[in-house]
Amino acid sequence: MRRWFAALALASAAVIALSGCVRQGATDGDLTDDWPAMRAPTMFVPATDACLPRVTAIVQASTYETVDCARNHLAEAVHVGAFTGAAARGPRPSPGSAALRAARAECDQRARLVLGGDWHVARLTLNIALPSVSAWNGGARWFRCDLSETDSIDNTRPVNRTGSLRGALIGDPPLVHRCFDPKLIGNSLNYMAPVLCTEPHGAEFVGVYIERDMTWEEFSRSAGQAHRRCMSLIAAYADVPNNSDLPYRAGSIFYPPSQREWEEGDRGVRCLLWSDDRKLTGSMRGVGPQGLPVT
Repeated sequence: MRRWFAALALASAAVIALSGCVRQGATDGDLTDDWPAMRAPTMFVPATDACLPRVTAIVQASTYETVDCARNHLAEAVHVGAFTGAAARGPRPSPGSAALRAARAECDQRARLVLGGDWHVARLTLNIALPSVSAWNGGARWFRCDLSETDSIDNTRPVNRTGSLRGALIGDPPLVHRCFDPKLIGNSLNYMAPVLCTEPHGAEFVGVYIERDMTWEEFSRSAGQAHRRCMSLIAAYADVPNNSDLPYRAGSIFYPPSQREWEEGDRGVRCLLWSDDRKLTGSMRGVGPQGLPVT
């Protein structure tokens, strides 16, 4: 009896379906035309003009997080760009590649626009964040430019800050490198203690030069050339002749980028005037030969 009833019920259902009649509110039997079209999947791209709770070289959608810039944060995304052309068709760019150098140059330009000046002259560092290898293989082609505040000229570890960096180098900003009291262990520089230029000090920041043509290995072997380039900046800064007397007026201290930053394309070398035989009690900017005498 159960088998006969099931067959009868199935036959009745077939008659209803073949009759072409559809009850009000029922389906028409076509299961493909009653569902809304699914949206095409979108590729994750991080936000720009956003503050970040941590500094990372790889950004993943699963761990992505931003915070209000009024709260403590370690970085600020100031630009999100895109790899195009040959750079977008190859593997994910790595340090030393032309694609990453071009991205770094774009980041540098955008950072200057956001800040209102060159980030090299201040307690700031610029980092590039990329998608993961799996995201790159899935089609992600973006790069993000992150600015962070640092502790000092010789300690580039990002520190917590509050507030956006937009316009941070306009006017007379506190982030700019000025005067330092170098701390030595024997004849080796241990660290640079920031001080007011009116306090006794032995070093003063004078500017940045760009070393465009050297590899990292070549630069590492040519400290003398870096010294000479910085001495030229010192002469211009203090308004003294750049001649054979200059080494008897001052020495130099310089800070290049790290090897990773150099290979990414950052070639900004920071230069400082150094007085090892007397303490300075004011800025050496424009003091002339009398203010920075031969000793």
